[in-house]
Amino acid sequence: MSGACAIQGQENLGVMWKTVSEDCNLACDYCYYSTCGGKPGPKINRIDSALLDKFIKDYMQYSQGAATFAWQGGEPLLAGLDFFQEVVYRQALHAPPHTIISNSLQTNATLVDDRWAAFFRTYQFLIGVSLDGPKEIHDSRRVNAAGKGSFDRAMAGIGHLRKHQVDFNILTVIHKGNVDQAKTLMAFYRENGFNFVQFIPCMDFRSQQVDQPGEYEITPQEYGDFLCEIFDEWYNDGNPEVSIRFFDNMLGVYMNREAEHCVHRAACPTSLVLEQNGEAFPCDFFIHKQWSVGNVASSSISEMLSHPNFARFHQMKPTLPDPCRTCEWQRLCYGGCPRNRKWNPEDHQVGPDYFCQSYKQIYAYAHECVLEMSQRMRRELYSLHLQHEYGGKTPGRNEPCPCGSGKKHKACCAAL
Repeated sequence: MSGACAIQGQENLGVMWKTVSEDCNLACDYCYYSTCGGKPGPKINRIDSALLDKFIKDYMQYSQGAATFAWQGGEPLLAGLDFFQEVVYRQALHAPPHTIISNSLQTNATLVDDRWAAFFRTYQFLIGVSLDGPKEIHDSRRVNAAGKGSFDRAMAGIGHLRKHQVDFNILTVIHKGNVDQAKTLMAFYRENGFNFVQFIPCMDFRSQQVDQPGEYEITPQEYGDFLCEIFDEWYNDGNPEVSIRFFDNMLGVYMNREAEHCVHRAACPTSLVLEQNGEAFPCDFFIHKQWSVGNVASSSISEMLSHPNFARFHQMKPTLPDPCRTCEWQRLCYGGCPRNRKWNPEDHQVGPDYFCQSYKQIYAYAHECVLEMSQRMRRELYSLHLQHEYGGKTPGRNEPCPCGSGKKHKACCAAL
């Protein structure tokens, strides 16, 4: 989607703010963003109050009834509880009546205590917890500045979240230490009641240096094998008990819905990623001066979304490599992530996503199972909604399909 389309309000604007810039209390060796090595210093680089207030006020005026904030870092909890109390105060102060405000926060959970968890519960924050698996796997990479593992502290933080009934999910980086441990990971998730999980394949690159090609710690074959093995653990005879984002997105597409995860959508979402100093970018993987779209201290949201860099960025995803144009799996990934493609500005050629082979492997492997699941679930939803919302009468061809896909009946379940 282009910046012009975003300005016309065709898609809600999401905001991710790097709350404390690169400051972090851990020194994970695969981090694509932070270089502080787990030693953030005595003064945390948190967002200035005046900058925070100006942007929240602007965003609320722009939001058209829905304002979505994602707080990341570094480790965003280093900003302090008083900072986030200020955030929710200013959100409430500037929100027009009936505005739906959503806050999510990604954390290593080592700083979460009762006070943090109670706050998250009160203001309904959705929390993402970075956890790479059981203790021996997690502690091999996710360490503090002294090289000590963070597993025990992270699990203690999760305990506080559970005590206060805070919604959270698990984010696992797939690297050399766990790419061949799919069964171990699934057993760990089940044993600990982690019912919402997502994966990120490990990549060695700096978000702030997008002009330099990334290096990848795992091969496409390894990641493809991992996805296939964990699919077998997830499938459960067509009745999964754990939500895994990759497979949820795949199943959604088979049910005639648009994928939720940006990697698998036809277009990158309309979003602004803000540095702690207010500098704005179109994507978390493109935090570099050559991709800046302005600064919230001096630019309006409309001006940033109209910036040439914003439109330039949003032209990347639809610029499919030649093999993708005729790929039988195109609707499941639309060429993957632009960050993972090889771009050649001299001849305007673009290569496929580094993990293209991985995706083709899992899509082919899981196709029959996911197709069966999707058809069964569509029939169930169709029948349920037909009785409750359509009075049992079959809708016309141009009416919305009772399965809830949002598509016309003739283009959805009427064709089954």
